[in-house]
Amino acid sequence: MASGLTGEEIARYRENGYVKPVRVFSTDNAARVRSEIEALERDHEDGAGGHTLGQFFRVNGQVTIPLLARIARTVSVLDAVESILGPDLLVWSCELFIKEAGSDKIISWHQDLTYWGMGETDEEVTAWIAFSDVSERAGCMRFVPGSHRQRIQPHKDSFDGDNLLSRGQEVAVDVDEENAVLDDLKPGEMSLHHGRLFHASGPNRSSDRRIGLAIRYVTPKVEQTIASRDYAMLVRGADHSRNWINIAPPSTLFAPASLALYDRILADQAAALTAGAEQSVGLYAQQQGVSV
Repeated sequence: MASGLTGEEIARYRENGYVKPVRVFSTDNAARVRSEIEALERDHEDGAGGHTLGQFFRVNGQVTIPLLARIARTVSVLDAVESILGPDLLVWSCELFIKEAGSDKIISWHQDLTYWGMGETDEEVTAWIAFSDVSERAGCMRFVPGSHRQRIQPHKDSFDGDNLLSRGQEVAVDVDEENAVLDDLKPGEMSLHHGRLFHASGPNRSSDRRIGLAIRYVTPKVEQTIASRDYAMLVRGADHSRNWINIAPPSTLFAPASLALYDRILADQAAALTAGAEQSVGLYAQQQGVSV
């Protein structure tokens, strides 16, 4: 895999708020990762520690699932992210977004940073890695180039059952969809996008599952401004700022210590990620059986 982004790719990211595609896994390695994800679904369908597997997949999976922590520490991924953020990198969260073949699930237009409690920082980036063919027909993301230069816009919560976002959040301003570009990716390819970039995705009309992993990287300079404390996994360089409680990657799947840490993080992050919600946000519930 190529080491880091080229100067041209970095310039495109600064200008447009995204860059793609970046090859970070071979096709064969991407297929192996997909097999590991689907083995987790087959062998651990009921989840663990009072949480469904779907909740682990969508919220902080890197805390309890070694596979996701391993992907987040992949050298080719980190080299690309370092090109944008510099040498000191932390992982704030890992989220698997899976749309089944023929699914009506969508993601509405939104800006990621809206509910994260990190303000309008430029010291973050989302790495979105495809582990299946992520075409327009399969419901790939769409980006509005340059929209990251706007401030965080007002959002509204829909709690729509077909919306994969935790609150069905949607930006409450008009989006110029005519200028949107497709984030179509092949297995093993990645895109990087800014947390203020307007983005969305449509239903999966293909005959295969759409599988992607979103990894949220931040630098140690970022501060959590709503929750009293927050957690991140140091994956490169050093954390001299100490704005985060640094956590280690899990050594075994669903270890008791990792599950206890997961509960603590879930409780602490909920203060920021459910702030202002008029309904319960299922992904941040503590008990198994909630809708995720």
